[in-house]
Amino acid sequence: MGIADLHMHTIFSYDGTASVPAVLQRAKQVGLDVIAITDHDVIQGARHAEQLAPRYGIQVIPGVEITTAEGDLLGLGIHSLVPAGLALIETLIRVGELGGICIAPHPLAGGIGMKSLNFHSVIKALQHPQASLYLLGIEVLNATALDHRSSVYARELAHFTGLAGTGSSDAHVLDAIGSGATEFPGRTIGDLIESLRFGSTTAVSHASWSAPKIIRHWVWDYLLSAPTRLSPALNE
Repeated sequence: MGIADLHMHTIFSYDGTASVPAVLQRAKQVGLDVIAITDHDVIQGARHAEQLAPRYGIQVIPGVEITTAEGDLLGLGIHSLVPAGLALIETLIRVGELGGICIAPHPLAGGIGMKSLNFHSVIKALQHPQASLYLLGIEVLNATALDHRSSVYARELAHFTGLAGTGSSDAHVLDAIGSGATEFPGRTIGDLIESLRFGSTTAVSHASWSAPKIIRHWVWDYLLSAPTRLSPALNE
């Protein structure tokens, strides 16, 4: 079985704290086979990670956490940005036109900074003949979401829709990478995509992060990451 973490952030996100090389090193250290870099509405970190990945023995899916008009959406397997602020259905279609697929991250979750898709938006997208082709998964386990109860609702949504369930860290700090993950048959990105299409993924939790721990680590790491933000060479 392969292990993937399909939702994480680097310092290219406004709220990320880790350089691209540090993220890749940590992913290797915790035994991940595949990761997706999904910074908020930017793709530079994902492209850079894809270039550096062979040095670390990690497979990288370039992606973006796209801010749609209805909530956040993970666009995976794309190399160009989809504009923020579009309707969910239009965003899904644009990701598909770029050759990508989508996962609904932390659906129905509330809390600080959370912009989550609701039940109605997901169902409406799945009823659209074109947009439904590209929404393959529901993030049923988000290891660092402040709203832990939302995972219960997400699992119910995945069961109701028949979409694949995924687990992710949504890591904004290095230590969180791999805390939530997706198991899938095989080892490659191609195997993972096929598993998402056929619903043969399994969400797994490798660590439980409480709200105080999440906030404490993020504040501390955000302060420590200031030199990295000011030194592009540290991302090489």
